[in-house]
Amino acid sequence: MSPPPALRVGFLGAGPVTQAIHLPTLARLGGLLEVAHVSDVDAGVAESVAARVGARHSTSMEDLLRDEEVEVVAICSPHRFHAEQVVAACRAGVRGVLCEKPLAMTDDEATRIAAVSAETGVPILVGAMHTFDPGWTDLVASWGDFGDEVHTIHSSIVLPPNARFEDFATEVIHRPTAAAADLRDPDVAGRLVHDAVMGLTIHDLPLIRTFMDDVTDLTVHSARVLEPSGYEMVLTVGGRSVRLHAFMGDSWRPQWVLQAWSTDAAARVEFTPSYVHAGSATGTLTRGGVRTTHGPAGYNGYEGEWRRLAGIVHGTADPIPVQTVIDDLRFANLVADAASAVARRSHRAGQAVVR
Repeated sequence: MSPPPALRVGFLGAGPVTQAIHLPTLARLGGLLEVAHVSDVDAGVAESVAARVGARHSTSMEDLLRDEEVEVVAICSPHRFHAEQVVAACRAGVRGVLCEKPLAMTDDEATRIAAVSAETGVPILVGAMHTFDPGWTDLVASWGDFGDEVHTIHSSIVLPPNARFEDFATEVIHRPTAAAADLRDPDVAGRLVHDAVMGLTIHDLPLIRTFMDDVTDLTVHSARVLEPSGYEMVLTVGGRSVRLHAFMGDSWRPQWVLQAWSTDAAARVEFTPSYVHAGSATGTLTRGGVRTTHGPAGYNGYEGEWRRLAGIVHGTADPIPVQTVIDDLRFANLVADAASAVARRSHRAGQAVVR
């Protein structure tokens, strides 16, 4: 039996994530997926990025969704537009949606997305790439009852700024610039922590939720901003201790590590940095003096998420339950809101910023 024709993908948003992550990934998956349409509010960016892959271009969601050749929609726009665009894509009758994280910004938006997905039957996948990295998925599949026994979890991210990796991946057109932040303002500190959770920590929060029975039992003990860019947070979730740390600055060696401990075993997953396309994570489980290792595989989570979506559309892979992606989002919102509030209070007490 011959393989099905490549699924045709339309992109809503043509910024660095589309240019430096998704286009190179789909180029490696040419027999499985191909880019048909690129839409961006900046006409010059849309035209230039589309020309790289021989795709059509437009400046509006409506134009892209009217394109009858678009079968799958990838949503890579600013966070605040995600929910509206996911709903519109589902109602347009596409065969699948990949939405960059976060899926939405509020629980009300998440509830609306769940209802529309159930009504239309359109599968939705959230592009939190670590969830689909074979180094992680193979580790989880092999660890037995370890996940139920974990008492402590650490996520630590040390990276140069994204632009360093974007430039390695492609020549980025029109990179947005971030406004300077006044860290003396408690509200600014709180907003930075909230944005960091929804933009960076959210990669690992679905993995951390794997260990939790009840994420509503959540207490943030401390949350502070690190200069020039980063955060440090300590939480208790479902009776488990969780430490979240990130630092983005002039680092000679990038590192992205998730660790978990039970009374008699430990797991460690080392992920490749964002925008890096070579190889998967490496996951290890040490128990009773015996260490088992998974990975690195020949592909990482960027390919993994697209492979999974294509498999769902073609009926060869299990769909992601919409409730799973909604619960992941709600957990992220809980962490972001609680950590933001603690960072504001700590700032007023002179404890929220570490220089």
